[in-house]
Amino acid sequence: MTWGLERIMQPTLDVLEALVRAYEDNEQIHGWAIMKAAHRAGPTVYKVLDRIEVAGMITGEWEELGPDRPGPRRRFYRLTGEGIRAARALIAERRPSAAKPRPAFGFTRVVQFCALAGGR
Repeated sequence: MTWGLERIMQPTLDVLEALVRAYEDNEQIHGWAIMKAAHRAGPTVYKVLDRIEVAGMITGEWEELGPDRPGPRRRFYRLTGEGIRAARALIAERRPSAAKPRPAFGFTRVVQFCALAGGR
């Protein structure tokens, strides 16, 4: 399923990878953080976000600001259930090396510690 996305270009895959990482880490991610993770400019990222939100792959929600936090509100994005499946499938198809599961944070640290400790 293409989700109404006729052509999947590199910027779309970059944004989807950032969204998948945030989903897997159970983190909220906003546009600026997606720009940094995807190494893409704002207009490119927001165009992709608009397209995939219209396609139903993500939901966006504006943050609530209290009186103690001035400044502009951020919009947080999260992949939907169908969106995560579609994003993973697209990444696996177009970027097989990027689709490999990442080890859990704790596991990586244990492996690094064991390597530093001489394999014990």
